[in-house]
Amino acid sequence: KIGNSKGLRLSKTILEKYNIKDKVELILEKGQIILKPIALPRKNWEEEFKKMSENGDDKLLMNDVFEDENLEEWI
Repeated sequence: KIGNSKGLRLSKTILEKYNIKDKVELILEKGQIILKPIALPRKNWEEEFKKMSENGDDKLLMNDVFEDENLEEWI
């Protein structure tokens, strides 16, 4: 019991097995409570972008302005 709420304790074994650090994502779905470890979604992006640039892989895959686009209507 934590104040008016309830707390949940997870063993060290479970924390290690599922790579749970300080925070988890709590998902409420169809009568279930799902705990997921929060990964760092942008971890190592800076290094990967640098590699892409060095390899010339950081080009646009499509034009950012389409040929039939009328930019006047946005002015």
